[in-house]
Amino acid sequence: MTVATTFPALGCAVDTVDGRVRAVVAAHHDALWRFLRRMGVADGQVEDAVQQVLVVFARRAEDVEAGAERPFLFSTALRVASDVRRKASRSREIADEEAALRHADPGPDAERQLGDKELRRWLDRLLDELAPELRAVFVLTELEEMTMAEIGRLLSIPAGTVASRLRRAREVVEVKAEQLRTLLEEECEP
Repeated sequence: MTVATTFPALGCAVDTVDGRVRAVVAAHHDALWRFLRRMGVADGQVEDAVQQVLVVFARRAEDVEAGAERPFLFSTALRVASDVRRKASRSREIADEEAALRHADPGPDAERQLGDKELRRWLDRLLDELAPELRAVFVLTELEEMTMAEIGRLLSIPAGTVASRLRRAREVVEVKAEQLRTLLEEECEP
């Protein structure tokens, strides 16, 4: 992937983007994609949201201290995810996922893809139940495997706040997971 395809919004300025930005894109693109998806950005909007985050970084790279790229990217991603979710909630457009599934090429392992898609939907339902500040800490800890110290620096909050938010998020997830399990068991009963 070239920087030109990663930053089309920068137009001709792409040629002046330095190696630092290229390195950040290479190192963090996938993690940003996962994080934004888990923060409630719809599948069809995730790549655009990643680009928004990376464009912000490219424009502000000189202002970001060396070694602080990851916190900058993830805090920017939190704001982008919030903006995307807010815009989506105002939009009257409703995606027809079932129609997309009917027209998509299932590939050689369709049953596994369907199972994975169902698990992602289940995880999305769980994450949707969390307040944004709890969701961010939970996703960064449990799914991105960041330490509490890293999360504290990234979100600019004390370690104690990270710990209490994580505890509350885990409690909510545990309750909601049990409710979903019960619901799924009831749906599967003959």
